[in-house]
Amino acid sequence: MGPRIGEGPRMPDRSTKTTMGTEDMHERKVSVEPQDSHQDAQPRGMFHNIKFFVLCHSLLQLTQLMISGYLKSSISTVEKRFGLSSQISGLLAAFNEVGNVSLILFVSYFGSRVHRPRMIGYGALLVATAGLLMALPHFISEPYRYDHSSSDNRSLDFEASLCLPTTMAPASALSNGSCSSHTETKHLTMVGIMFAAQTLLGIGGVPIQPFGISYIDDFAHHSNSPLYIGILFGITTMGPGLAYGLGSLMLRLYVDIDRMPEGGINLTPKDPRWVGAWWLGFLISSGLVVLASSPYFFFPREMPKEKHEFHFRRKVLASAASTASKGEDLSSQHEPLKKQAGLAQIAPDLTLVQFVKVFPRVLLRNLRHPIFLLVVLSQVCTSSMVAGMATFLPKFLERQFSITASFANMLLGCLTIPLVIVGIMMGGVLVKRLHLSPVQCSALCLLGSLLCLLFSVPLFFIGCSTHQIAGITQDLGAQPGPSLFPGCSEPCSCQSDDFNPVCDTSAYVEYTTPCHAGCTGRVVQEALGKSQVFYTNCSCVAGNGTVPAGSCESACSRLVLPFIVLFSLGAGLASITHTPSFMLILRGVKKEDKTLAVGMQFMLLRVLAWMPSPVIHGSAIDTTCVHWALTCGRRAVCRYYDHDLLRNRFIGLQFFFKSGSLVCFTLVLAILRQQSREASTRTTVKSSELQQL
Repeated sequence: MGPRIGEGPRMPDRSTKTTMGTEDMHERKVSVEPQDSHQDAQPRGMFHNIKFFVLCHSLLQLTQLMISGYLKSSISTVEKRFGLSSQISGLLAAFNEVGNVSLILFVSYFGSRVHRPRMIGYGALLVATAGLLMALPHFISEPYRYDHSSSDNRSLDFEASLCLPTTMAPASALSNGSCSSHTETKHLTMVGIMFAAQTLLGIGGVPIQPFGISYIDDFAHHSNSPLYIGILFGITTMGPGLAYGLGSLMLRLYVDIDRMPEGGINLTPKDPRWVGAWWLGFLISSGLVVLASSPYFFFPREMPKEKHEFHFRRKVLASAASTASKGEDLSSQHEPLKKQAGLAQIAPDLTLVQFVKVFPRVLLRNLRHPIFLLVVLSQVCTSSMVAGMATFLPKFLERQFSITASFANMLLGCLTIPLVIVGIMMGGVLVKRLHLSPVQCSALCLLGSLLCLLFSVPLFFIGCSTHQIAGITQDLGAQPGPSLFPGCSEPCSCQSDDFNPVCDTSAYVEYTTPCHAGCTGRVVQEALGKSQVFYTNCSCVAGNGTVPAGSCESACSRLVLPFIVLFSLGAGLASITHTPSFMLILRGVKKEDKTLAVGMQFMLLRVLAWMPSPVIHGSAIDTTCVHWALTCGRRAVCRYYDHDLLRNRFIGLQFFFKSGSLVCFTLVLAILRQQSREASTRTTVKSSELQQL
C-alpha cells in the first residue's frame, strides 16, 4: 500500500561486489574455523558498524514514508482548506513521482561513484525541506473562514447566514467575497508551493533506498545481508500506518490552533466545515527526518566488511560445509561472477551517454519477455489499486458513512495497512517454506488475486444513499420537506454559495444554510461543557420548528466496520502476491539483466501506476459530485456527492484493476505450464533416444 516497499534498483559497485564475492567464497570455507582474535584488534566506532547503519536506515525510511503518506491521510482536509477538486488533489498526491522518475535511472549510473551515506543524508534533508514546504501555505495564508458570509475576520457563523429581508442583509452576504486578481494569484501560489514541495519530495527520496540497500549488501556478511534487508523492510512497512495514525491525531485539532479567534469556535470534527491541523503532521514528520538523517554524514564511504556471521547462521553453514568437497577449486566457484557481465556490472565503466544508449536496448529485451511483461502489468494493476486506495479511501469513508476524517484514518492505519503487511509477509513465508517453483508462484498469485476479487463484490452493496438535500437532490418523494412549503425561503436573501448546513431531523432533510431553511433566530445551548447551536423560527420546517447546526447523521454509519473489514481482507489477500510475483521476475529474466530488470519494474510501476492512478480515481470521484462550491466563479471543493454513484465508481475502479491483475496472472500461469510441458516433452524425447542407442 502508500506507500511502496521497493522504490528503486539496487546498483552495487562492481569492484566492491567482485571483491565481496571472493571474500564470501573464502569465508564459506573457513567460517567453521575459530575466528582469530586479532581480526578485530582495531577498535571501530559505531559509524563503522553495519548493524548501526541498518538501524539508522530503517528509521530514516520509516520517517520518509511518514511524510509521503501523511498527505494521503489528510487529502480531504487539504481539499476543503484550499478549495481543490479530487482530480487536482490526486494530481498533487502523485506529483512526487515526477521528480523521482526523472532521476531514478541515474542512480544506477552514479551508484558506485559517490559517497553513498552522504548522498542519502542530502536526500533526506531534501525530504525534510519538502515537508516544511508542504506546511508553508498554512503560515502565509489568512486564517480559515468556514462561513464565507461572515462580515468580520472571525470564523463564526452570525446573522449573515440567517433569513433576513433583502434590505437588511449585510453587504458581505450579497457577494461571494473579493475575487480580485490578487486573490486568485494567492490561491495559485499556495497550490504551486504544494506541487513544488511534492516534486522536491520525490527528488529527495531518489537516493535513500537504492543507496542504502546496496551499501548494506556491500559491507554486510554474505549470510547476514538478507536478514538485514528483511529487518529494513519490516520496519519500513510500518511507515504508512504511522502516517495514517499521525493524521488521525492531527485532524482532531482545529486548523488554526496556533491562531484561534477570540471566543473560540462553534465547530466540532463532525461538522462538514471542520478543517483539522493538516500542517502540523508535516512539521512533526520533517523534524523526525532531520533527526534520522544526521548520522549519515558520519558514516564512511567504504566500511570494513563484516567478518562475523550470526551464531545460528554459522551452525547451518558449518553443517553444509562439512558435506562439501574440500578439493573444490575456488576459481570455479567464481565462474558465475565472470558470466554476469551485464549492464549492472559494466555500468560503472560506461560514460553517461553510453549508459543512456545501452539502457533502452536492455529495456526492450525485457519487455519482449512475456513473463516479465505480464508480471509487471499485473503489478501495475495491483499498484494502481493500492495507489487509489491509499489516496482516497479515507475520503470515501468520510463521505459514504458520514464519519470524521480522524476516524477514517484510524481505521485505515489500524486495520487495512497491518493486514497488507501481514499479507506481504505471508507471501514471503509461503515462497520460502514451500520452495515454490515459478509455476507454483504464479498459481499462488492467481489464487490471491481471485480471492481479493471475490471479497470486493459485496462492497458494491454496502453503503449509504444520499440523504435529501433541499434544492440539490431532486427526488424528495412524498416525505415532509420543502415541497410542502413552496417558496418558504423566497423572502430571504440567501446566497447560493454559502455553506452552513442544518438538518431537519423530523423529515431528515438537510439545508445548505439556516437561511435556506427560513430560520430567523439562533441560540446556543451549553451541555456537559460543549456548546450546541440551534436555529429557530424556520419557515421551511413543519411548525416553524428548530433545527440543529450540522449535516444530517448517516442512517447506516454502522456499516463502516463491515465495509472496512472486507476491504482490508481483500487488500491483504492481494498483497500475498507481492513476493511471489517479485520472484517470477527474478527467475524469468536473464541473470545479467536481473538488477536492471528490478529497476525497470519499479520505474514502470511509477510511470504506469503510482503517477496516473490517483488522478484517475480523483477524476472518477469528481464525476459523482452533485453540488460544487464556487470560488470567484471557478469550481472549488465538492460539498455533496451522489453516494450510490460514488460507491459504484470508486469500488468499480478497484474491481477493474483487480480483474486486470487476475487476467495477467492467469496468462502467466498458462505460459509457464506450457513451457513446463514442452520441457518435459523434450526430456522424454531425449531419454527415449538414449535408450534406443
